[in-house]
Amino acid sequence: MPMTKKKESMISYNQLSPERQRYLKSKQTRKRLIAITQILILVLAIVIWELTATLGMIDSFIVSSPTRMLRTILNFHQNQLLFHIGVTFLETMIGFVLGAAIGIFIAFILWWSSFLAKVMDPYLVVINALPKIALGPVIIIWVGAGMQAVIVMALAISLVVTIMEMLSGFINTDPELIKMSQTFHASKWQTFTKIVFPYNLHTLFNCLKINIGLSLVGVIAGEFLVSRAGLGYLIIFGGQVFQMDLVMTSVIILALLAALLYGLVVVIERVVIKLFLK
Repeated sequence: MPMTKKKESMISYNQLSPERQRYLKSKQTRKRLIAITQILILVLAIVIWELTATLGMIDSFIVSSPTRMLRTILNFHQNQLLFHIGVTFLETMIGFVLGAAIGIFIAFILWWSSFLAKVMDPYLVVINALPKIALGPVIIIWVGAGMQAVIVMALAISLVVTIMEMLSGFINTDPELIKMSQTFHASKWQTFTKIVFPYNLHTLFNCLKINIGLSLVGVIAGEFLVSRAGLGYLIIFGGQVFQMDLVMTSVIILALLAALLYGLVVVIERVVIKLFLK
């Protein structure tokens, strides 16, 4: 079956005009060139960082260096690096899933009742503009110090964004499709499940791509305040004892973790979109 699809794609490609084939080849070449350039920039930055630290042009004690960070990673048993990564990952995923589920549900309720949506609109705007880190002490008092406070902090940062984005998508669904469903006497629930929600799949995943980063930001902010584990805790601890290798390593791992989580959302999006398009 895969060979048949490959042959069909080759036949269809050979049937294209020479101009179209040249265009497709140039597009592929451009993509490869962009990817190679991105990798070269990263490698060049690492090499320059290492050389300047080795030659004493920058203070490696303050900004660390790639080799010192590599030694920190290799000594992961000593600093329990894998444990802290796992804690941050778990807290981020819990906050992300809860934020997405609760946010979509509240957006659905507000879409269902336009009166309630208009009432809540100014409150959502104000809450979204409020710096969530200011709620840290209040959250600690309400839910206690520990993982639960970190998860609530992640929720506080990502929840309102999810509500506003999804509500905007629900409200701006193609009105012609809504009228068509009304013509066939569809209930409001049927309209939502058959038209509104599928229509906003791309909106949903665009929102999730933003929220995975916001959830990670909320988790790190929470770990700064109360946690005794996680990458945010390692950053604070490393700064307090002047272990900048540990601080910079944690920051780099955070960047890699953010990229990994974003990629996970992209993969899920492709699978879901393919299923809905069948």
